[in-house]
Amino acid sequence: MKIIADTNVLVRVIVQDDPEQSRTALRMLEQAETIAVSLHALCELTWVLRGSYGVSRADIAAAIRQLVATRNFEANHLGVEAGLTMLDAGGDFADGVIAYEGSWLGGDIFVSFDRKVIALIAKQGKQTRLLA
Repeated sequence: MKIIADTNVLVRVIVQDDPEQSRTALRMLEQAETIAVSLHALCELTWVLRGSYGVSRADIAAAIRQLVATRNFEANHLGVEAGLTMLDAGGDFADGVIAYEGSWLGGDIFVSFDRKVIALIAKQGKQTRLLA
């Protein structure tokens, strides 16, 4: 069976806060031939883990890396790496994904009102413009 994992399935496996749901989610992931995980689900995952559970960026990055290393995990690996690069630099996973997808869609300059994200993306050698 090839499944598409919703964010809540990933949260249950990582956080283990509901024993029954956690076992069910883990069993499903282990039995699946393919676990398809969208970049959106990973963005939500980082948001939920940081906001609702107070998980550190480093621990979130480790959890995502563990998911990616799973034999049956499928995702946009370049997008995942872009998100992880931003997370490792102290930023938000979603900002890395936004910058990656925007570039993939043909954008040249990342624009934002967020000084921190502009600085982090500029450090990656990409063109940015801070809006005032």
